[in-house]
Parts: sequence; structure tokens; C-alpha cells
Amino acid sequence: MFIYIQPFLAATGGDLIVFDTGLGFKDENGEMQIHQNIRDAGYDPADITLVLMSHLHSDHAGGMVMEKDGRLELTFPHAEYVVQRGEWENAYSKPSKSYRTEIFDVLQRSGSLHLVEGSGQLNERIRFELTGGHSEFHQIFIVNDEKGTCFFGGDILPEPEQLLRRFKAKYDFDGARSMELREEYGKKAAENNWTCLFYHAKSSAMGKVFYEDETFRVEGV
Repeated sequence: MFIYIQPFLAATGGDLIVFDTGLGFKDENGEMQIHQNIRDAGYDPADITLVLMSHLHSDHAGGMVMEKDGRLELTFPHAEYVVQRGEWENAYSKPSKSYRTEIFDVLQRSGSLHLVEGSGQLNERIRFELTGGHSEFHQIFIVNDEKGTCFFGGDILPEPEQLLRRFKAKYDFDGARSMELREEYGKKAAENNWTCLFYHAKSSAMGKVFYEDETFRVEGV
């Protein structure tokens, strides 16, 4: 299956943030692709302070670690990795091809794991909300600063096209809940002028949402 993967980088309030980490692929030079992308954006991967994980399926969490000299180590060694406790526990207690526990073992030993529960404020700028839907303990992130608000919906709102039609996806833990959440967050994004980050976008990975006459419209930014 071909799938688009769009990890995001955000600089705000003294933090340099990665939203989900991708598949963990390397380029033709053996460099982590996500590292090179961060350098291309003018930043140093070593300066990442927060890795905010919507959930732990391998297309989102494969890049949490990297192979170096035959060993696995953290891709962002100076960062705090934020994960829902229930998602973390399910990754170990409910075996699935979607979860790669050898990656999680590295993170657990590192001391960089920050488990959160439910919904709340990570700091004055970053809010996390437990949604369920795609996975049982999926979460989203809302980040505020002086430039505005960005919304990272992970696999609750992974591409703008999913706002344009109502459907229940078989790949979701709870398809009906995911469908409801897409509409709920779509309306909030339109009402509050959020910039939305679409992890699996085919075209515009960032967009503004508009809701008029019970119809969504998304414009790329």
C-alpha cells in the first residue's frame, strides 16, 4: 500500500517540536531522512526538545529510533517523547503488526519517555486531548503561540479530503467515533482559524478549514 508520510516540525515558545516521527527511513547517504529534512529547514536535529506522538503505529513511530553502529538509539536524544499511557500499555499487551516493541524498548530505557493520561496541558502553549477513534488511546495536539494556533490530528484528521465526505474507515479502532471526531475538530478548526497539519496529505500538508452551508472546504497554506 502506498501512503504519504508527513512528520512536522514546529518552533514555538523555546521548544523545537516534532509531531510524529515517520517510518524511520534513511536516504541514499545513510542519513535519517527526517534528520536531513530538519537540516534543510534550517534547524539541527540535536536541538529537538519535544516529540509529540499521536499514537504508536509503525508509520508514525518508526522514526523514534535509528540504527547506528549496529545498535538502536533515539533519533532525538535530547527530546522528551510524549505518549498516552494507554497507548503505550496497549503496544505491549495487545500484540499487533502495527506496533514494533523493539523501538519502544529503546525509548523505555532512555529515560526520555513522558507518559500522559487523558487530556490536559503539557505546558502553557501545548494541549493534548485523548480522542480514541483510530487507536484506542489516540491523542491530538493543539499548540498556541503569538502567531496563532496549529492543530495536529494524527490519524483522526490525517488528510484534508477526509473532511469532505463522511465515512467509517475499517482501519480505525472505532470508525464511527473517528468520523464524529473529524467533523468535531473540523468545525473547531474553522471557527478558531486553526492551521491544520495533515500527516497523510497527498497534496497540501497544511491548511485552513472553512465550514459554510454544512460543507467543509480546505485551503492550503
